[in-house]
Amino acid sequence: MTYSERSTAVPFRLGSAKSLLAIFAILCAALGFVAPHATLQAGFWAAGLAFSCAFLGNVSVSWWRKRQKKRTFRQLSMLVEHDVAACVMADLDGRVLRANRTASKRFKASSGQMLRTLIGAHVADATGLVHRVQTAALAEGIASENVVLPDKHMRLCAHLAGPDMLLWRLELFEDRGANSKGAVTYPTLTIGRAGTVLWMNDAARALAGGRVRCIDDILPDAPLSTGSTHRVGTKDHAADFIVNIHDAGLGREEVVLVPTQVAPEPKAKDAGFEDLPVPLLKLLPTGQIKRANRAARRLLSIDASDSQSLTDVMEGLGRSIPDWLNDAATGKGLRRSEFLRLTRSDREVFVQVTLTRIVEQDQSMLIAVLNDATELKSLEAQFVQGQKMQAIGQLAGGVAHDFNNLLTAISGHCDLLLLRHDQGDPEYGDLIQIHQNANRAAGLVGQLLAFSRKQTLQSEQLDLRDILSDLTHLLNRLVGERVALELSQNPVLPPIRADKRQLEQVIMNLVVNARDAMPDGGTILIETDEQVLEDTLQNGRAKVPAGAYVIVRVTDKGMGIPQDKLEKVFEPFYTTKRTGEGTGLGLSTVYGIVKQTGGFIFVDSLPGKGSTFTLMFPACEDAPPVEPEVPEKVVEVPMSFDGGVVLLVEDEAPVRAFASRALEHRGFKVIEADCAERALDLLKDETLKVDVFVTDVVMPGLDGPSWVRKARADRPEVPVVFMSGYAEDVFKSQGSRLDSSAFIAKPFSLTELTAVVNQQVMSGAQNLSMKPAE
Repeated sequence: MTYSERSTAVPFRLGSAKSLLAIFAILCAALGFVAPHATLQAGFWAAGLAFSCAFLGNVSVSWWRKRQKKRTFRQLSMLVEHDVAACVMADLDGRVLRANRTASKRFKASSGQMLRTLIGAHVADATGLVHRVQTAALAEGIASENVVLPDKHMRLCAHLAGPDMLLWRLELFEDRGANSKGAVTYPTLTIGRAGTVLWMNDAARALAGGRVRCIDDILPDAPLSTGSTHRVGTKDHAADFIVNIHDAGLGREEVVLVPTQVAPEPKAKDAGFEDLPVPLLKLLPTGQIKRANRAARRLLSIDASDSQSLTDVMEGLGRSIPDWLNDAATGKGLRRSEFLRLTRSDREVFVQVTLTRIVEQDQSMLIAVLNDATELKSLEAQFVQGQKMQAIGQLAGGVAHDFNNLLTAISGHCDLLLLRHDQGDPEYGDLIQIHQNANRAAGLVGQLLAFSRKQTLQSEQLDLRDILSDLTHLLNRLVGERVALELSQNPVLPPIRADKRQLEQVIMNLVVNARDAMPDGGTILIETDEQVLEDTLQNGRAKVPAGAYVIVRVTDKGMGIPQDKLEKVFEPFYTTKRTGEGTGLGLSTVYGIVKQTGGFIFVDSLPGKGSTFTLMFPACEDAPPVEPEVPEKVVEVPMSFDGGVVLLVEDEAPVRAFASRALEHRGFKVIEADCAERALDLLKDETLKVDVFVTDVVMPGLDGPSWVRKARADRPEVPVVFMSGYAEDVFKSQGSRLDSSAFIAKPFSLTELTAVVNQQVMSGAQNLSMKPAE
C-alpha cells in the first residue's frame, strides 16, 4: 500500500531550501574554477563542498521523513484493512489515499476519489458535513457527527492520523422499525424522472392517506429544492415540511420530508445553545446566570459549574445593572445595547450586551447576547484621550504664557527692590526667597510648555555618553545612599540632535521616578545602545519609522506599574504618589520633550518586578559638526550716549511697568504703548526719535512682528527686541526674518533685559555711523 502519486510527489521549487543549497554549491564550484588565485579557488571549493554537504543532509532528512511517513501509512492501513466499518485514509483536501475492504465494497471507494463525492451518494450536504467534522478533528484530534437518513443512520468519524492525513470511519446503522427506542422515521418517497412515485414508506403513506402515483398529489407547490419548506398532505390533514432531496441514481431521487416543528427530545433541549460561536447567557430577571454557553464561558473566564450573578462578572459604565435587568424583564429597552466592563483580573475587556426576553416553563427569563467590544472601546478611548490631550496642551500653553507674564513682573520688581537693598538689610533675605520661588515657578511653567510642546528648544548635536557621564555625580546625589546607580554605555554611539538642558531634565526625571519606586533601596540601571530598524516598528499605538536610533533605557527593580495604569502614566497631573509628593507633570514633561525632539518613549512594567523606560532618539546623520565658536558672553555695555529712546509695547501692565522702570534705571528714555496700534500712532510723529523697539510678540490686534514691519517702512534702521512667554509660530515664521532683531524669553531679569536692549541700541548706533552720508 502506497500513497497516491499526488501525495508523494515533491516539486522542485527554486525557492525551496534544497534548491538554494544546490544552486549555491554549483555556483561556488564554478567560481572556484574561474578564480584567478589559488587561495580564492580553495575558498570557493570549500564553500561549495559545505553547501553540497548541507544539500545532501537536507535530502537525507527529507528521504528519511518520507520513509517513516510511508511506513506509518502502511501500518495504519494494515490495521484498518479488515475493520468491519468502512475506513478511508484521506488528505486534508479530502482526496482518498486508501480505502479498506469494507469501504471499497459498501461505498465503492477507491484511491483518488473525493470524500465528499463518496459521502454525497447518501447525504445531501456532504461538503458541509465533511468540512465540519474535519475542522473539529484538526482542533480536537477526533470528531464525529451522526446523520439521519430516510431508513438508516450514518455516523461519520474522523481521527487525526498525521499532520496532513485523516482516518475516516463511515458507519451505517439500519433502522429497526418505528417501535425502536429513539428511532425517528420521516416521510420518505422515491420518485422517477417524471415525478412518478416509485416507493413510499409507512410515514409517507400515513401523511398522504394512502398510496399516491405522482408527487404532485402530495406536494402540489413544485418545483422542489433541498432546504425549501412546502405544505404537504391532503386537504383534511396538511403540515409544513422541509424537503431534502438525495440522488439515488438511475434518474431516481429520494425525497425526505422533515417537519418544521419537531418535538425536542429531553436530551436535545437547547441543542445548539452550547455550540453556537456567539457568547450567550440565560439569566433570571434578578441577574443570576442560569446557563452560559462555551463561547460565553471563555469570554467571561468562568466554569460551567459556577453559580454567579451578572454583577459578579461585569460592572456597569454608568447605569446600574439591576435597574437595567428589571427594565428588560418588563419589556423596556430590549433593543438598546449596553456596554459593560468585565471584572477579569488578567486584562481589561469590554462587552456589548443585548437582552431578549423569553418565557420558559411559565417563567420570564432573559437571553443576553455578548459581543467583545474591547477594540471599539479602545478606539473610542484613544479618540477621547487625543481630544483631551489636545485641549490640555492648548490650556497648558495658554496658562504658561500668562504665568510667564506674571512671573516676569514678580521677579522684575523683586530685582528692582534688590537694587535698593544690600545683604545687611533685614528685607534682603525675604527678597531672595521671593526671587528663588519665582525661579522655581518658572521651572514649573517650563514643564507645562514642554508638555504642550511649545517650549523653545536650542537643538544641537550632542554625544549622549558625555551628557550621562557629566550627570553621574548629580544623579548619585539625587538617588541617595540606599539606591545604587549603574551606567552601562555603548562605547560607540552616533550623535543626536536635542536640547542639552532639556535632555538632562528627561534623564533626571526618569531616575527620580525610579528611585521613588524603590523605597527599600535597589539598583537603577541606565543603558545606552544603538539600534537600526530595517522596517517600521509598531509598538502599541506608536509607529517608529525605519532608521538608526540611539537607545536609552532606565531600569529599576521597584514596585512596578499595574497594567491598567500603564496607558495613563504620561497623562498630565496623573500620579500614583501621595498628595504633596508629586505634581503629576514629571512623565508628561518627559513625554513632551522627547516628542518635541523627534524621539519616542515606551514603558514596560510588571507589578513587583520593576519598570523599564526606553527612549529612542533619531541618530544624527549629518557630517560631524565643526567645533562651534563659543559666543561671547553678553556683558552689560555702558551707555555711550545720553537720551537713548526705547519704544516699549506690552499689553500686560505689570510687565510694562517693570520693563519701563528697569530701562529708565539704566538711563534710557522709555515711551510706553499698550498695543501695536498705539505704537504706530506715536510713530506718526516724524520728530520723535526712537533708538530701539521693545515689543511683546503676542498681543491683541496686531502682533509684534506685524507692527514692527509696518513701522520699519519709515524707520528701517531701528533695531528691535522681541519678548514672549513662548516662541509662537507667528514669531518663527515672521519675526525671525526681520533684520536687526533679538529675542528674550519671559520671565527675564532686569540685567538680562537691559543688556539685550543696550546691545541692540549700540548695534543700531554702529550701523548708523557706518552708513554713508547721502
